[in-house]
Amino acid sequence: MSERSVSRSRQEKRWYTVLAPEQFDRAELGETPADEPEQVYDRTIETTLGELTNDASENNTKLTFRITDVGSDAAYTEFERHALARDYLRSLVRRGASKVEAYVTVLTTDDYRVQIQPVAFTTKKADASQEKAIREKMVEMVEEAAAERTFDSLIDSVVEGRLSSGIYGEAKTIYPLRRVEIQKTTLEAHPEEVAEEEETAVEVDDSE
Repeated sequence: MSERSVSRSRQEKRWYTVLAPEQFDRAELGETPADEPEQVYDRTIETTLGELTNDASENNTKLTFRITDVGSDAAYTEFERHALARDYLRSLVRRGASKVEAYVTVLTTDDYRVQIQPVAFTTKKADASQEKAIREKMVEMVEEAAAERTFDSLIDSVVEGRLSSGIYGEAKTIYPLRRVEIQKTTLEAHPEEVAEEEETAVEVDDSE
């Protein structure tokens, strides 16, 4: 291909401004090029909460968005994943203390399936029964949060730290805690996917 052809190819590409979901105030996430709008769908964009809020203290919170809609010059995204930086999580670990993790899969009030992974750090070494009780309390509170919230509201609660603060307030009565975080949140299925899975399960049961 000649240099002129390459130059023409570059000029023909259209650049789309990638925007965060409405719950993140449609903040600009960057730009992405494509020959056709269809090529933009399902691309993922990673950023940090600090970049969205202009607050460097929030840079340990990583966010991933997926492009789900494309306009004439803009690409719109939905939340896909939230995760705390590994270096930050490692900095919370202390020798002679306990790290208690849980993995909870929940349905929001608008039928989004989400996996949430809370983690608690104790001040000293807890025994097995105390760790179990802390884990059960974390699971209970994540399930309650999802049962009362839409998907957007649940994600806001996670990203803004309200869910982890609530867990901390309850779980510290079991054993002294230094910190509680939501280390990862992942969108696993949309409402239509959940409904399809339920229909398939019912059909299998009927055939039996």
